[in-house]
Amino acid sequence: MRLRALLDTDALGLRLLGGEGELERSVRGVMTTDLRDPSRYLNGGELVLTGLAWRRGPADSESFVRILVRSGVAALAAGEAELGEVPEDLVVACARHRLPLFAVNESVAFATVTEHVVRQVSGERAGDLAAVVDRHRRMMTAGPAGGGPDVVLDLLGSDLDLRAWVLSPTGRLVAGARSAGPALPAEVRTRLAAEHLAASRAGRPAPHRVTVGTTAYSLFPVRGGGRAPRAGRDAGETALSEWLLAVEADAGDWPGERLDLLYGVTQLIAVDRDRRDAARTVRRRLAQEVLELVQSGAPPAEIAARLRVAAPVLLPGLGAAPHWQVVVARVEWADGGRDEPGRAAQRLLEEILVDPAPAGRPRSGIPAGPDHGDRIAVAHAGEEAVALVPLPSVGTGHDGSATGVQADALLESVREPLTAGLGGDGRVTLGVSAAVHSAEGLRGALEEARHARRVAAARPGRVCAAGHQELASHVLLLPFVPDDVRRAFTARLLDPLRDYDRRHRAELIPTLEAFLDCDGSWTRCAARLHLHVNTLRYRVGRIEQLTGRDLARLEDKLDFFLALRMS
Repeated sequence: MRLRALLDTDALGLRLLGGEGELERSVRGVMTTDLRDPSRYLNGGELVLTGLAWRRGPADSESFVRILVRSGVAALAAGEAELGEVPEDLVVACARHRLPLFAVNESVAFATVTEHVVRQVSGERAGDLAAVVDRHRRMMTAGPAGGGPDVVLDLLGSDLDLRAWVLSPTGRLVAGARSAGPALPAEVRTRLAAEHLAASRAGRPAPHRVTVGTTAYSLFPVRGGGRAPRAGRDAGETALSEWLLAVEADAGDWPGERLDLLYGVTQLIAVDRDRRDAARTVRRRLAQEVLELVQSGAPPAEIAARLRVAAPVLLPGLGAAPHWQVVVARVEWADGGRDEPGRAAQRLLEEILVDPAPAGRPRSGIPAGPDHGDRIAVAHAGEEAVALVPLPSVGTGHDGSATGVQADALLESVREPLTAGLGGDGRVTLGVSAAVHSAEGLRGALEEARHARRVAAARPGRVCAAGHQELASHVLLLPFVPDDVRRAFTARLLDPLRDYDRRHRAELIPTLEAFLDCDGSWTRCAARLHLHVNTLRYRVGRIEQLTGRDLARLEDKLDFFLALRMS
């Protein structure tokens, strides 16, 4: 399409600020970026959309525009939402380098411009099928009235007789044609995802051709946000966060026009992927706020207030505050030096937690359904990602503790494809905490999940996980356990009691010490503390409520005994 056509589309609300003589330029794609140097993601011919977050001062405009011109982009469109208007220094820089510049009204979403350009560019390549796609704009809408990627796949089936599916990097079925016939078996999806990750990591050009049994498949990457393929050491990391379009056909002898059509379809699907990713922004921000409060040692009341804000977003309609679990993930590479490893781990952890349980076995208290991934909040800190997982209905395990995400089951269905994507130089390790019922326990849960991840990292294998059960008290007796594990164990059990004592002068810690010293005898303990037995029972009940332990159980008594001796 031509740049001039953008101005002729009233719905886009674009204003030309410079470059009137360059409006016959062709647009071959679209990319949204706020990077100071996006050149590695540009192939030439793009309309670049930017919110101007890269601009710190007037001098930045010249260098940004120079980079775009060197990369061969067709034009720049700057949003007015951030600064109210496009700064004059950017207008001057674009004029100096003869780069057409548009202003995007703050009432127009970048997704609207992206969808329009992708649809037009794909339409010019795809002929009749793209015209059908254009008539089915509902595929890009959310809610029951729309079809999302499923409608695109239906069109591939009806117009080109191609069965196709959209898969996540772990083999989860994201979308499939409603008329595609029998469902794609889980083992086939896992194999296709593994082959795609391995091919992407090796830098082989797409489409990747795979034969499973006697059936041939062609795999096309779905890259959101206008991202260009990354090469070298970053290829594997990129593949770990991108969807793929699996087509039941061998594309080896396809004409260029049909390949262009399929790549156009992946761009349409990428718009939906970007929309889903944008919907995670609020949940990510909530998780980031809670994580920062926990790490900074904020009072439990302040953390609890944030959790009350998060609960309606993650669990709409829930009457009471849920239990929470913490899951920590880290992606590591042998040569190090990856860009933003915490963000890469964040995207991967979101995918792992949304993946359905294998063989129909529940692996968490998160409700099943197409939107259960919308109930998980994942933040990142440094090189790790931290997930805050709500458990709206919590059962109990054999030890009486709240159940939820289980470390072993968490990776069962994703280990094979991830191992293929990581190859010989990458690792994914995860740690899972026990469920906690209040803000007081969240700090201990975070430390517990981090230490569990370190236990997983000590094991062989490319994809490993460990749970809180593996940090049971008996390991504290082993000489190789680090001091910080001991401190975390003690903090998880005693910090809620110390915090409560500070606020209420309740003397729960002295009560606990006396109760254990009296071998759990209510009468002797009450006499030693000069308390009525009912008062003692109330205090012990409060201790159990705050810690989630049962002082009638020998194992829990032993845990408290060790924690007190090490504190």
